[in-house]
Amino acid sequence: MLLHDHLDGGLRPSTIIELAREQGYTALPTHDVDELAAWFHRGADRRSLELYLETFVHTLGVMQTPEAIERVAAETAEDLAADGVVYAESRFAPEEVAFGSGGPSTMTMDDAIAAMARGFDSVSHLGIEMRIIVCSLRNHQVSEAAAHAAVRCREFGVVGFDIAGPEAGFPPADHLAAFDIARSGGLGITIHAGEAAGIGSIREAVVDCRADRLGHGVRIIDEVGFDSDGAAVLGPVAEMVLDRAIPLELCPTSNVHTAAAGITTLAEHPIDLLARCGFAVTVNTDNRLMSDVTVLQEYEGLAATFGWGAPEFTRANQVAIDSAFCDDQTRSRIAALLR
Repeated sequence: MLLHDHLDGGLRPSTIIELAREQGYTALPTHDVDELAAWFHRGADRRSLELYLETFVHTLGVMQTPEAIERVAAETAEDLAADGVVYAESRFAPEEVAFGSGGPSTMTMDDAIAAMARGFDSVSHLGIEMRIIVCSLRNHQVSEAAAHAAVRCREFGVVGFDIAGPEAGFPPADHLAAFDIARSGGLGITIHAGEAAGIGSIREAVVDCRADRLGHGVRIIDEVGFDSDGAAVLGPVAEMVLDRAIPLELCPTSNVHTAAAGITTLAEHPIDLLARCGFAVTVNTDNRLMSDVTVLQEYEGLAATFGWGAPEFTRANQVAIDSAFCDDQTRSRIAALLR
């Protein structure tokens, strides 16, 4: 199960180079596959979300046609299926291509979402269930239009709505109208919160915006302490998130790369502590290209660092099943596969 994975953060380096040549995109730092992969990894691993996000200029730069989006989506499903994933919610901000991140575009947001769906459908024989979460960028002013597009495109497998991008200075409550549109249209709400901003961002996402899930949410650790007997002592927001069993879409490797919550090594990541405290923890990749990570490698890292085994991974996958935005029939089918 994979709930937090960005379409434009998981391209194959070889595909980026081929699409750049096809589209006449000349801004790549190199056309050598290995060197380009290394460039993305170095660029992302700079302990800053804002610097991490800079690398997306090139993936978005080569995704400016429906055909490119369709190819990227198909390869995403192929790569995840090869990694053993049976269900994934892939998120993308169609406004980044509809308004021409790399130049003028003839696509609408609906066109971009439909292309994404065609890509997933083209490899449906692989057995992986792919769904779409529409993102809007919190530092842009088009979240309501994006939410309307997401609702219109439910027939293409859109199941959720999100805001992403630079968190500090761009509070989720600025997008209340967009969340209302998405929720009224039957979509689940997940919000990037508690990654590069603190507990206040999480409180807004949960209380003001009524998020069903938290994208990252790693800064919830700011309100987790211990008394002299070693018992957990939670602040009000952490206690609310725990009591409501609001799922945390934790992305360990990415969190290390952006130094979320001040962590710089996997051993410092609070995922194990949060799981032991009873929080609804899920394991995710975020951006497989930038962080040079697969789902299996995330699992291997948690097993080696925290001793996670079948009980912990089963619990995390059960949280993911229960909180996935798919319909109940799909949920039952995936649960049976995982069992």
